[in-house]
Amino acid sequence: MTPMEWYLPLIWASLIGVAVMMYVILDGFDLGIGILFPATRKEEERDLMMNSVAPFWDGNETWLVLGGGGLWVAFPKAYAIIMPAFYLPVIGMLLALVLRGVSFEFRWVAKPRHRAWDLAFAAGSIVAAFLQGVILGGLLQGIPVVDGQYAGGPYDWLTPFSVFVGLAVVAGYALLGATWLNMRTVGPVRELGRRVAPVLLATVLVAIAIISLWTPLMLESVAERWFSIPNILFLWPIPIAVVLIAYGIWQGILRGREFLPFAGTIALFVLGYAGLIISYAPYLVPPSLTFWDTAAAPASQLFFLLGTMFLLPIVLGYTIFVYWIFRGRIAPGEGYH
Repeated sequence: MTPMEWYLPLIWASLIGVAVMMYVILDGFDLGIGILFPATRKEEERDLMMNSVAPFWDGNETWLVLGGGGLWVAFPKAYAIIMPAFYLPVIGMLLALVLRGVSFEFRWVAKPRHRAWDLAFAAGSIVAAFLQGVILGGLLQGIPVVDGQYAGGPYDWLTPFSVFVGLAVVAGYALLGATWLNMRTVGPVRELGRRVAPVLLATVLVAIAIISLWTPLMLESVAERWFSIPNILFLWPIPIAVVLIAYGIWQGILRGREFLPFAGTIALFVLGYAGLIISYAPYLVPPSLTFWDTAAAPASQLFFLLGTMFLLPIVLGYTIFVYWIFRGRIAPGEGYH
């Protein structure tokens, strides 16, 4: 294996990993707004919730395109295995995102007859978040591969573990949404975020604990990664950090802090993501295929990497610009529509 064949897959895996993490954080909070939509029936409060994410939601989904497109161009063998394994939840997730996007726009022009679009916005958000978690759970439990091809059935992804991970992602996104409302709104909507955030935080912590125990019990390789000597000596700070950050989020909510609960929730997601990397890297298709096993030809990886190096700063710059322009808190009666 040449140095280029060794390093290029690592570079692409890092880029895709960052893109997925950016998507989870950025689109996670605006999906969380939709998940929390049924928590209030007041039109002015729902208007404010949607207006708080109106400038950002469509740009946030750019990172999903980058992650999926990167997998296709850099790891085509992995893409050819993962997609058949998750055709149904992937299609369901994309349709839910489309429904959510359409309802976001149509809700405003349909007033005062917009109840159906309220339902569509909430349903699209919940279904998209749940199916993202189901796909993650199905990937974590492993994909059967024979002769470089998917060897399972169309419903192998549907297990108690994947369903539980799906519910956990819904709770996590809702927590992101609640802390976003606490940070970016004033009045009753902010109080709604502060009221539901502690319950969601407790739910997310329980889910993290269950998944952290379920995964090593399900897969011996994960148990060996975390609990063997000397690995455990280096990895024990991660669960301690989760507890400390959760305590910081809780204190921030109680004391009326604006930014701390949202930043702490992001930190929880980052730590969870780091735990997944520790458990599974370098396997891109667990438990059998690594980055190098599924990588495209070096020339193809390099060609697309040059294009990505040009486009990625534009995407980052646009993201930073939008969040800077629309910084600050939004009050009832204010908005971008």
